[in-house]
Amino acid sequence: MAHVIVITGPSGVGKGTVIRLLRERMPSVRLSISATTRAPRPGEQDGIDYHFLGAEQFDLLIAQGAFAEHARYAGQQYGTLRSELEESPGEEDVIVLEIELQGARQIRESMPAALQVFIAPPSFETLRERLVGRGTDSAQTIDERLAVAGDELRAQDEFSEVIVNDRLGDAVDALERLVQGQLRGAID
Repeated sequence: MAHVIVITGPSGVGKGTVIRLLRERMPSVRLSISATTRAPRPGEQDGIDYHFLGAEQFDLLIAQGAFAEHARYAGQQYGTLRSELEESPGEEDVIVLEIELQGARQIRESMPAALQVFIAPPSFETLRERLVGRGTDSAQTIDERLAVAGDELRAQDEFSEVIVNDRLGDAVDALERLVQGQLRGAID
């Protein structure tokens, strides 16, 4: 069975960057591709960055039980298709789920052995600066994401591991140690 690592944290905290750098160090780590109803951002490709779905198609898949987890976030739907977790799992395979808080809670219930990691910003103001600085969202969307971020930050104590993404290299080092520890624990 593959090892499932759940990575969550507020939008703009750098989850995607931390995961990308981890995968450069550990090429066997596979990122589960989430499904979403949001429109692609410039440069994003269907089936590579996300599975971009219409709202009706997403709802149909929910009704069919096709999702391991799903959540509504900032007016859009996101979820992990069960098929993403069933592809070529081996004893030393690691599948990373980059998901929202609601989805992480669902996975915690259905897959209690999954390692749960919360990526936190060094401060709320830093998070605001990162969201504005990435230039991908409207002011309204940023405000919505920051409103949700407050709730998410209060929930970080629910997670077995919390990594503060203050210095990117340190955050990647910490995540790599956790993943290596998860693998060693399964092999020992």
